[in-house]
Amino acid sequence: MTTERKIYWWVGILSVLIFVGSFFLPGDPNKKEDLPWHIEHPTPDSVRVFGLTLGQSSAEEAEKRFKEEAKPSLFKSPDGKLVAEVFFEQVDLAGLRSKIVLTIAVPDAELQSMYERGLRMSSTGSGKKITMTPEDVARLRTLPIGSLTYMPGLRVEEALFLKRFGQPAQRIREKKNGVIHWLYPQNGLDIALGGEEKPLLQYVPPKEFDKLTRPLLADGEVISQ
Repeated sequence: MTTERKIYWWVGILSVLIFVGSFFLPGDPNKKEDLPWHIEHPTPDSVRVFGLTLGQSSAEEAEKRFKEEAKPSLFKSPDGKLVAEVFFEQVDLAGLRSKIVLTIAVPDAELQSMYERGLRMSSTGSGKKITMTPEDVARLRTLPIGSLTYMPGLRVEEALFLKRFGQPAQRIREKKNGVIHWLYPQNGLDIALGGEEKPLLQYVPPKEFDKLTRPLLADGEVISQ
């Protein structure tokens, strides 16, 4: 093993130890906003995570918070639904490199106009991806965050999630791929666990949690606690 590879290897091991240790040890109060279980409720129907309030903070504020420029995209699903997102490829949170996707709350009429003004369209595995105009990208950055998906850069054992989040209110298994969703409606949180895959943590305002659970219940099965 070369010296350079050894350095990368030790950096990777250190990042894992820091992140896993943070699940069990009391966190630094100055860094608590970097932790996925530090969920605040500015109002009973709102959620604040990673220092961002869903439905209020903008994509531009997220860029300042994460110190990274987001990659904006507009997607059209096979059934015609339009979704605007911004993607953070590499965010440093609690000493771990992670990915974050924000859906942006764009009014339907404005979203349709952005689609019609699109510069290019390409096919993806789940629909179409539209390249937006610079003006629409600038506008997107000013609009509020609808939901936040956090993808840590390593696998996390179920015991660690239980330690920090407690027992979920409900577990639902997707019939198609076997992914199990741990649901915490009071925090607007869905933790998706896919066996050997890395977990996904999706946060939405609690008042909109049914929009997340409806498709899961339609295509999945409830697992007894």
